[in-house]
Amino acid sequence: MPGSRTAVYDEHADWYNDHMSADGVGHYVQRVHETLGDLLGHGSGTCLDVCCGTGAHASRLGELGWTPLGVDLSRGQLRHAVRRLPVAVADATALPLADGSVPAAVCVLASTDVPDYAAVLREIARVLAPGGRFVHLGVHPCFVGAFADRSDPPRVVVDPGYTDRSRRFDGGNPAGVRVRVGAWHLPMADLLNAATTTGLRLTRTAENGPDGIPELFGFLTVKEEADDTSPHRSLQLGPSGV
Repeated sequence: MPGSRTAVYDEHADWYNDHMSADGVGHYVQRVHETLGDLLGHGSGTCLDVCCGTGAHASRLGELGWTPLGVDLSRGQLRHAVRRLPVAVADATALPLADGSVPAAVCVLASTDVPDYAAVLREIARVLAPGGRFVHLGVHPCFVGAFADRSDPPRVVVDPGYTDRSRRFDGGNPAGVRVRVGAWHLPMADLLNAATTTGLRLTRTAENGPDGIPELFGFLTVKEEADDTSPHRSLQLGPSGV
């Protein structure tokens, strides 16, 4: 699993690579990339793709002028990602980068794949340079999850399970990602608080989805001050980065 110490995505890596490239999710990926571009904007230098998976979003980062660098714990996923961007095997809660070393970072469609997303955000804040940008983009915490009944589109009916922060395998597409690897739910307030308590300044939010019902939620944050309290780490890549 990206960003977790147990890479459960390994056994699903080939399926996921095909799934994200399939015609059936093409419009979804297009919305993801549109929203990512809207939040991150154009720039130059390294953009760290945290929990990069198969590298499905590297092309969009390149179109925006950034040089993507991916990190993920799943070697199975990185077998596909290495064809799309330089990569390193790493846990997202212990990134192998020095403090304040990258001008930009993103985490796309991965927040539900980690049990402690707040710890991931703290690590991202540590490695961001002062003035650096970080974009979170994921499933909408209010309308997508095991607590959300989407069987009668475009209606979404939310039940009290919205407050359940545990990992669940039910709900959603019966042939999709969640039934294979599960998902940790993070309510909207928890998600925003996790970001702002790292010292990152929230500057913009975005929602996107069909029929006026948001299925994606993202935000842009900016690091205002360097954080010198953590031990320095240096990124080390093998011949192929994996």
